[in-house]
Amino acid sequence: MTSTQSTEGARAHARAQAAAATLARPDVPTDVDPATVVLAQRIPSGGYANVVLGRGTRVRLADPSGSTCAHLFLLRAGAPWERLNVADTVKVPWQAYLGAGHPLLSDQGRVLATVLTDTSGHHDTLCGPSAEGRRQLHLAGAKQGLEPRDIGPSISLFRGVRVEADGGLVPTGNAQPGAAVELLIHLPVTLLVATATHPLDDRPVGELDLVAWPSPADLATLPNDDPEYRRAVDNTEAAWAAALSSEVSA
Repeated sequence: MTSTQSTEGARAHARAQAAAATLARPDVPTDVDPATVVLAQRIPSGGYANVVLGRGTRVRLADPSGSTCAHLFLLRAGAPWERLNVADTVKVPWQAYLGAGHPLLSDQGRVLATVLTDTSGHHDTLCGPSAEGRRQLHLAGAKQGLEPRDIGPSISLFRGVRVEADGGLVPTGNAQPGAAVELLIHLPVTLLVATATHPLDDRPVGELDLVAWPSPADLATLPNDDPEYRRAVDNTEAAWAAALSSEVSA
């Protein structure tokens, strides 16, 4: 065994540990050119990720074991005072249950992201994160210079909740292993995600796969014709055009 009492020994030990480590990576979707992937990460239980993603990025979050819970929060990159508003994300589309075509709205009435595909159907927009999930999101945000006050209620992916007729909230667990959600990013965002237990479901949490790649053509073929969604998209496009105009003027 290498001694770590000297700098040379500590360095040798660290390099040996790194060489022995096997970092699992998620599978890239078969219809995506691996050379275009900008992010491919397997987040362990109790872990988190933070990344800035550009407009037109497609993001795939997957539950490889059928046991993860992903607490997700979005903020507009460069303007973190505009952030995910879960209340509007439920209210504007008249739907509390996430699925394909559902917008993730900011507090300015703009679309930060749209759910393009969903093979899980087990999500929650009502409870917010667990205490553990909140701590992990705060740590993820700190890596982007964000304060706890910048991070509001998150949505939970892959562990569902349903509302009973009497108003009670009932957890519905996870879907099958390999279930996935794909999001389209409409404005540059800081994405924060943490794997942690759900407030109503404290079962152990599995790993989360996170993959992202550019797919700007998706912005031209949106999956939702609801007038509320189209209005939010128009608001988003106007804000994006104004931001580009401002950059050109500068």
